[in-house]
Amino acid sequence: MRARIPADIDTPDRVAYGLTARQLAILAVAAVLLYGLYSSLAGLVPTPVAVGVLVPPAGAAMAVALGRRDGVGLDAWLWAGLRYRRRPRRIAAPELPSAAGINADGVIDTGAQSVALVACTTVNIGLRTADEQAALIGGYGRWLNGLSTPVQIVVSTRRVDLSRQAQRVSDHAATITSVGLAAVARDYAAFLDQVAEQRDPLWRTVTVAHTAAQPAQALRQAEHTAGVLAGLGASTAVLDGGAALAVLTCAVDAYTPADTGWPRALADQVVTAGGAA
Repeated sequence: MRARIPADIDTPDRVAYGLTARQLAILAVAAVLLYGLYSSLAGLVPTPVAVGVLVPPAGAAMAVALGRRDGVGLDAWLWAGLRYRRRPRRIAAPELPSAAGINADGVIDTGAQSVALVACTTVNIGLRTADEQAALIGGYGRWLNGLSTPVQIVVSTRRVDLSRQAQRVSDHAATITSVGLAAVARDYAAFLDQVAEQRDPLWRTVTVAHTAAQPAQALRQAEHTAGVLAGLGASTAVLDGGAALAVLTCAVDAYTPADTGWPRALADQVVTAGGAA
């Protein structure tokens, strides 16, 4: 004896006329309701009018009973949509980790652990030869295999405010003694202002966060990562206190200009008229 087993083992059994029990139940209930509606209309309106009134609900009942959407019956799909619309919506946001402070070396104190940040650039592996690609992948794999504590790699894209960079270039051009170099610097500043007005430039940043129990351990691991990734061709830097604070400020506030080049004063530093003490 042979029996055909459907690919979907959850497919309901066909009871009669190629229909499942649920489909038969829907059609039976619809038939009873339509018959009751026809009986109530038969003595009030002509028969063609009564039949015309029954056509739309009959078609809807057939569609619900026989139709399918997203791999399930249309009745189950509609019921799931109704439950989704009626159920309460609650936002379950995770608790934000607390940061007790950032020291001058850039180590972030979260209470139970310490975090050190490494900023790095990407490496274009597509333009390398096969041997160079294998060497880069092997070096990256050795770095991953050498990790002994949790590491987070954050890749983010933010809008860049080139007007600030243009202002710095323009201010620096005023101090250049060479007339030709000063003119080139001013042209470059004007170009940056033009790009900022006409375009929406984006800046992709890559930050590696090392977590450890002690600040010295986190900083040592961050320095090791910076050295290994620099050997692979990336520009790396272990962020000090001001740079780490700038990165965190840009990360938590989407409207903060993504410019971490100017230093931020730490919480324990005294700010004076001449700068940070």
